[in-house]
Amino acid sequence: MRQLVEVKVKPKSVKDIKNGYPLLTKEAIETSGVTVDEGSILRLVDSNRKYIATAYYGLQNKGIGWILTSKEQEKIDTQFFVKKMSEAVARRKNLYEAEDTTAFRVFNGEGDGIGGLIIDFFDGFYMVSWYSEGIYSFRDDIYQALEEVVEARGLYEKLRFNTNGQYVEQDDYVSGEKGEFPLIVLENGMKYAVDLNDGAMTGIFLDQRNVRKALRDHYAKEKTVLNTFSYTGAFSVAAVLGGATKTTSVDVAKRSLPKTIEQFAVNEIDYEAQDIKVMDVFDYFRYADRHDLKFDVVVLDPPSFARTKKITFSTAKDYPKLLKDTLKITNQGGIIIASTNNASFNMKKFKSFIDKAFTESNTRYKILEEHQLPEDFTVPHNYPEFNYLKVVFIKVMN
Repeated sequence: MRQLVEVKVKPKSVKDIKNGYPLLTKEAIETSGVTVDEGSILRLVDSNRKYIATAYYGLQNKGIGWILTSKEQEKIDTQFFVKKMSEAVARRKNLYEAEDTTAFRVFNGEGDGIGGLIIDFFDGFYMVSWYSEGIYSFRDDIYQALEEVVEARGLYEKLRFNTNGQYVEQDDYVSGEKGEFPLIVLENGMKYAVDLNDGAMTGIFLDQRNVRKALRDHYAKEKTVLNTFSYTGAFSVAAVLGGATKTTSVDVAKRSLPKTIEQFAVNEIDYEAQDIKVMDVFDYFRYADRHDLKFDVVVLDPPSFARTKKITFSTAKDYPKLLKDTLKITNQGGIIIASTNNASFNMKKFKSFIDKAFTESNTRYKILEEHQLPEDFTVPHNYPEFNYLKVVFIKVMN
């Protein structure tokens, strides 16, 4: 039996929860001597024991659980999950019907009403990512609900609740057809190779879909493009398909070389005509600066935190310096596509990093366009901090 625990919420958090704030933090609750199991249902009450909402307990780096409903009589059972998933699928109707896109997010955690649960679609296959043991304890109900709502070719999962939210190594196949990998998916008519059973990553970050399209459609034609922290080279593919004269992809991970070659190959691009470098991006900046290499477009999408032998990088602290290094190797009139997925600061703060870098480099700039999460990455109404992606297209003026 699933444990049901009544939990008192501190007065200042009651208002947030009533306003639809979905995350339950440790600070929000009055501590009591009760030990709570992962997956327990929490009946949240105010200081007068008046019902506020129902949540589940699941430890994640963000908090200790997520609000599921504010209806006191609503049961958290298969039907509850069916309802949430049906609503989420209906919201993505246009993506399901799009002929040129076959990979997108179907269920975006708290934005679709169940924090800690992510479901992505890859050409008929579904991949479920579980972000806490708490949500994973509902696995049977959730898979049953998914089966009722969609027709899946096959099902894969990622367990992301090892220490500090790390991926748990396992065979990720769950049920249905076993995928033949790489699976080729379409995104705005571009082809991308994905593997749903190869560790934590699939080969593509779906949240950058609109950014890749903008690069292809408006910025790549007859330009030289540098793609830093390039992972599997998805931005490089978009650039070549948009008419770039040459791309250079740089990533420190050894597997980035075969993976990038594969992405070029599925789009019938001659990878030998492109540059793929397996090296530390920070070393590459120094190398390019020394050799007077300059680019028309630079894609800058670093991890929130990175540590190599020589350097520790954190976007919250080091982004302005990274931009200053980028400016040294960007042509005048060139474009920097500055991106971060760090949720700890907002777009306004990110733009202040940009301003700082350009001011300190005595360079004028113009912001051409901005992107946040695409429409399938639903975020909770009123709470922009869950919209973690920030991308700014910057033109270097002088």
